[in-house]
Amino acid sequence: MKVTEHLQKANGNSLFSFEILPPLKGDTIESIFKNIDPLMEFNPPFIDVTYHREEYVYKELGDGLLKKQVVKKRPGTVGICAAIQNKYQVDAIPHILCGGFTKEDTENFLIDLDFLGIDNVVALRGDAVKSETYFKPEKEGHTYATELVTQIDNLNKGKYLDDDLQNSSKTDFCIGVAGYPEKHMEAPSLDSDIHFLKKKIKNGANYVVTQMFFDNQKYFEFVEKCREEGITVPIIPGLKPISTKKQLNLIPHRFKVDLPDTLVKEVLKCKDNNEVRQVGIAWCIAQSKELLQKGVPILHYYSMGRSTNIQKIAAAVF
Repeated sequence: MKVTEHLQKANGNSLFSFEILPPLKGDTIESIFKNIDPLMEFNPPFIDVTYHREEYVYKELGDGLLKKQVVKKRPGTVGICAAIQNKYQVDAIPHILCGGFTKEDTENFLIDLDFLGIDNVVALRGDAVKSETYFKPEKEGHTYATELVTQIDNLNKGKYLDDDLQNSSKTDFCIGVAGYPEKHMEAPSLDSDIHFLKKKIKNGANYVVTQMFFDNQKYFEFVEKCREEGITVPIIPGLKPISTKKQLNLIPHRFKVDLPDTLVKEVLKCKDNNEVRQVGIAWCIAQSKELLQKGVPILHYYSMGRSTNIQKIAAAVF
């Protein structure tokens, strides 16, 4: 079922969903199931599965030369989605990136998803690899998520890369895209960022999932600005509980997200990360309850591969 259909079926009631990471290479699918199992009591209509692009290392050959070698640290998102749908009978939503994909790769990826009966995708540009300062697309790939959305929408219309293809079948993907209440780190302004978000919607996107935020007012203002610009699709808030002191510096640096002074002060008072986790859980519960009161369509949690904190939050909220 499509995300938009889940929302219609909910009749205005807020739903619970979460996102997982593929396990590190060498782990089994059971490591994913172990983290999903405790969250199933809250009846998620869907589970997002991130995609991690290939990374590179340079190895010395012994003669002063370096060899570029691809390192793939995590197993494929397609197989994980299939396993989740088979075991839990809920929709699994794979993330699909511009980075690391040619247009042909993207089409093949989408064909596989369609064969598996996967109805939803989240279209993202993706980040630059660690060895690069700025994002670089593949030679025959997409530079922006707007282009990726267009390709997915074209498949929904039966338009494949091969113009000579006859009697092609249409796909029927529901397309999610990312939104940034505090703007994307590379955007010159929030208004500019919303302009391009609107373009993604125009190109075929059906809903928005936001980057994590810790101040609900940022989300409310973002939604208001989007509505003023004519964006009418559902805007799903993405939440993540703080769990370590290190994240006070890591989150603003990596995601360009501000942390409220009150939250920072509470975390700094903590003697260890066990206390930090309790502060993070309490803060996220308060965020969640306020968002529910405002009638958000879904509360979407970034589990980062661990379910304990999310389980405690969901138990207090749903």
